Amino acid sequence: MSKCALITGATSGFGKAIAIKFAKEGYDLIITGRREERLNQLAQEIMDSYGNAVTALCFDVRNKAAVTESIESLGDKTIDVLINNAGLASGLDLIQDGDTEDWDKMIDTNVKGLLYVSNQIIPKMVDRGEGHIINIGSTAGKEVYQKGNVYCASKHAVDAITKSMRIDLLPHGVKVTQIAPGAAETEFSIVRFHGDETKAKAAYNGYKPMTAEDIAEVTFYTTTLPAHLCINDVVMTSVAQANSHYIHREQA
Repeated sequence: MSKCALITGATSGFGKAIAIKFAKEGYDLIITGRREERLNQLAQEIMDSYGNAVTALCFDVRNKAAVTESIESLGDKTIDVLINNAGLASGLDLIQDGDTEDWDKMIDTNVKGLLYVSNQIIPKMVDRGEGHIINIGSTAGKEVYQKGNVYCASKHAVDAITKSMRIDLLPHGVKVTQIAPGAAETEFSIVRFHGDETKAKAAYNGYKPMTAEDIAEVTFYTTTLPAHLCINDVVMTSVAQANSHYIHREQA
């Protein structure tokens, strides 16, 4: 019987690449996202290309009632791997210039959304005595940087929640992993800069950033280890990046 992975935020970027990677490796999928047309298109593409069973659930992880209703609709479906990928950065401002709507969006998505989804999945993993939770964090959850303030805080929360999950779930055989990527060229910067594609593109000038597929490869790898092994934390960057502060850019 095929294993099943649930991936949040699957309509673009890391989530889409992770969904395709797991499908290639034979997993059935439950993919979630806010953009219904994109979500259904991805589901159809995966079913046509790989023949996997795919369930598409359209909801916003910020909406607790929608999360509960959608996941309860799965009934007794076994979820072997939960990938909490849904997340975003909104704005890049000094703290004194910050927009509280941006702050709410980041905290509600990156922290509360992860918790809402996990709350629905973890009890069933505990009952079965197995499962794997993978939280997509960030190098921004390892150190802060200027104008990162609330985004960094939200990803530090992901780091702390992941560590706490691992401790709490130790007696139950549930693996918990964090993937903490650095700069990767996806829609991330377009969202951060509120649709300004020129600013978004400039974020990657002068070096080769990671791709969504890079993150997908490493994410899947963490699920391939023997049952008694768990990769707790992976910090990954391109060769040009040392951490959230330092990126070596070639002069044009």
